[in-house]
Amino acid sequence: MPPTLPILRSRRERRLDRQRKQSARVRSVVLTTGMILSILLAVFIFAGALTYAEYTRELPSVTLLPHLLNPPAGLLLQPTRIYDRNGLQLLHTFAPAESPRRYIPLSEQNPQHLPPNLINAVIVVHDPQFWKHSGYAIQGYRQPESHPTIAQKLVSDLLLYNEPPTSRRAIRERILAAQITAQYGRTQVMEWYLNSAHFGNYGDGAEAASQLYFGKSAAQLTLAEAAILAAVSETPALNPLDAPQVAIQRGREVIHILNGLEIVSDQDAARALEETPAIQPAPPSPTWPAEAFTNLLLTQLESQIPRERIERGGLVIISTLDYDLQKQASCVTEVYAARLAGLAEPGAVECETARLLPSLPPGVTFPDSSASALILDPRAGQVLAVVGETFQGAETPLLSAHPAGSVLDAFIYLTGFTRGLSPASLTWDIPDPADVQEIRNFDGEYHGPMRLRAALANDYQVPAHALEIQMGRENVESVATSFGLEMDAEVSMLELAGAYGVFGTQGVQYGQELGERFSAVTVLRVESADRSVLFDWGTPRAQSIVTPGLAYLITHVLSDDSARWPAFGRSNALEIGRPAGVKVGQTVDGHDAWVVGYTPSVLAVAWTGVRGEGVSLTPRFPAALWNALVAYAARKSTNAGWTMPPGVSQITVCDPSGMLPTRECPNLVAEVFLNGSEPVQPDTLYREFAVNRETGLLATVFTPPELVDVRVYLAVPEQARVWAEGAGMDIPPASYDAIQAPRANPNVSLTAPGMFAEVSGVVSIQGTAAGEDFFLYRVQVGKGLNPQEWIQVGGDGTTPVEEGLLAEWNTQGLSGLYAVQLQVVRSDQRVETAVIQVTVHD
Repeated sequence: MPPTLPILRSRRERRLDRQRKQSARVRSVVLTTGMILSILLAVFIFAGALTYAEYTRELPSVTLLPHLLNPPAGLLLQPTRIYDRNGLQLLHTFAPAESPRRYIPLSEQNPQHLPPNLINAVIVVHDPQFWKHSGYAIQGYRQPESHPTIAQKLVSDLLLYNEPPTSRRAIRERILAAQITAQYGRTQVMEWYLNSAHFGNYGDGAEAASQLYFGKSAAQLTLAEAAILAAVSETPALNPLDAPQVAIQRGREVIHILNGLEIVSDQDAARALEETPAIQPAPPSPTWPAEAFTNLLLTQLESQIPRERIERGGLVIISTLDYDLQKQASCVTEVYAARLAGLAEPGAVECETARLLPSLPPGVTFPDSSASALILDPRAGQVLAVVGETFQGAETPLLSAHPAGSVLDAFIYLTGFTRGLSPASLTWDIPDPADVQEIRNFDGEYHGPMRLRAALANDYQVPAHALEIQMGRENVESVATSFGLEMDAEVSMLELAGAYGVFGTQGVQYGQELGERFSAVTVLRVESADRSVLFDWGTPRAQSIVTPGLAYLITHVLSDDSARWPAFGRSNALEIGRPAGVKVGQTVDGHDAWVVGYTPSVLAVAWTGVRGEGVSLTPRFPAALWNALVAYAARKSTNAGWTMPPGVSQITVCDPSGMLPTRECPNLVAEVFLNGSEPVQPDTLYREFAVNRETGLLATVFTPPELVDVRVYLAVPEQARVWAEGAGMDIPPASYDAIQAPRANPNVSLTAPGMFAEVSGVVSIQGTAAGEDFFLYRVQVGKGLNPQEWIQVGGDGTTPVEEGLLAEWNTQGLSGLYAVQLQVVRSDQRVETAVIQVTVHD
């Protein structure tokens, strides 16, 4: 039996070994778990740091608030002001009074301070836990439009106003609200808020609002008045001037809340509820120059700065407005509108532009009419002047879009030019029986064949409609959209100016990105009250819309004064003594008429509208206004026009076909083409016709030569013949002379085939070619009753033939009416002939 001691020792060692392994496994698990937790913690810390860095990236500094609000140099203590392009003429101030806003402190140690009743009323309306929280509220961050604390409202209004309302902005708002509360304290936050809050009608800050609505300092407000202001700060539109009864009632509701929270006593509440605060009458509205321009400016500026921030103050806006040009434009438009309405001209009119105004068409007035105008620098993409809709000689701030009518037709022609057509391309202004829309020209007439140049320059609707069908409506709309236009929508003057300005700048549009649109602008730069620049639009951006060649083709047509003469006559109001591209337009009902035109340096749009049954006008009326505007605006510019760009050529063509000249073409013109689109075929529109002068019918081979006149006619297609005859157009005869068999000549005759025979295949031509002094004979064939071209069959015959075979004619591939002619040449070079007519069929 083995000893027990070694066995016990062995068992003990195995047990210890198992314990060591188990301990090692535990230590390994603990170590691994610790490492994983450490890594997760590090990742969490790193992710948190990244998230915080993302939310605080480019976060505005809270130190901006003292710079904006603290007296005496706080930027928001100055109202926002708008100036002309030179920074000298004030156009608008966003304040009830021109003087700087007054800052009233909160501390009761100051002789004048904000009353506790106002503070308490604002707190119960906006932030009941104001004195307890850290400046922000966790709830509501998923609702970016909500600002549940006063500190958050301050941040939203003054620091984050330019950020879109997202969850990211809501979190950043809370971070900043916590920072300003921690750094400056709740009392300072309240003081800043009350001195910057918006109370409606440009009453920003409690002092300005108190003076505006109650005619007293904020330090003197009663409980009832303070409650009204607190309610107004929540909904500025319901203020004592615009909604007095609602404002008073809402103020009483605030008093009830203060009393219910035991912030004011029952006695004070009762006294305040019995009080009916005396509300100041609205101050007289100041008269500002260029109010329509200012409205347009504010609309554009809102793409960069919210309207509420603009009105809050502290901005200096330098506009693009040329103040002298604006005064002249307003003056001449008022004079024009008064004349249009048949009224006496505005009193004390002293403007040079009114003396440039051409006479209006005599004997016609429109009592219910209005006019407006806009002037643009197309090379800088800047609006220089805007005249709001002017009724019966009085300008208003209104700027409306209006039906475009035919003023957008240039983009139909541009679509054609992009697809190989040119200003020389032929079009027919004639009735179209298949046109279910029954398109008519504005003058009620049809004008026959013409180049696209004439159709566009004269605003003819029938050719424009035909071209639009040919090009496809969707293609025209695509081209117009690239210019920022919609063919079927109403159009504003600015949209029209921007689009046509592209043609004047060789296909490039200048301006700035305004949201989703690219447009000419009304703002040069925006500065803080300390003159630091917030943004600068003085240097325009450029984007290419069409090639310089295409832009030049349109401009070349629109600046062709003589091309417009058929519709507008010579020396019309669209001629200003310098190169100018001009497009007119009007609506079918005659209620809207446009003129948009440009020189290389300036562009002007003039619109006129009338209302009433049976009342209509033409572009001849706004043409007078446009003439005066451009004549004044371009007075200091050179008379230079546009230089032909590379890729465009000018050649002489036949008018109106636009094809290469022939000797028959009576009218040659110089026309412009994109390289590669020049005509290569000679003109086929003008042709020579042989006519029997006695019968006036087309001559045949049987017409005696002494009666044949060769005349040049414009060959009218069959679909235009009825119109041409009705219009008295000199067109070729449609019928031929009656065929009379010539006298028989026994020595020169054709006996087979017979007259008017039907032939096919190889035709044996028989007859007689003989007689004294015979020299040779030949047989010829030509198509039609009076062939313009003869083809010889076989060679010359030098041996006389009597009642025999003269030639064999292979008619394979031919069909129709043909003339067969035998010519016998005598020794003295006299020629005798015999002719028959045959019909060739397969």
